Amino acid sequence: MNLEWHDLLGGLGVASILAAYGLLQLGRMRAEDLGYSILNWLGAALVLVSLSREFNLSAAVLESTWLVMSTIGIARWYRSRGAGETQR
Repeated sequence: MNLEWHDLLGGLGVASILAAYGLLQLGRMRAEDLGYSILNWLGAALVLVSLSREFNLSAAVLESTWLVMSTIGIARWYRSRGAGETQR
């Protein structure tokens, strides 16, 4: 088996998504945590990069959706911090 750069990036992406989910299920991370959204965003982005080399439509749709949802989570985290600071 010959792994290329896109295989390695895809593998890192999958590991990032699985780490986020595993930490969530183990109670080490909350879905509201910035780290959770960042791990998911990074994972989806890396898998999408790997798909640029060997395209798969269903995986691309899934990871694109994952990327958008993670971006929303990151934006919500930043907005909630900003709202908390203005209430002081």
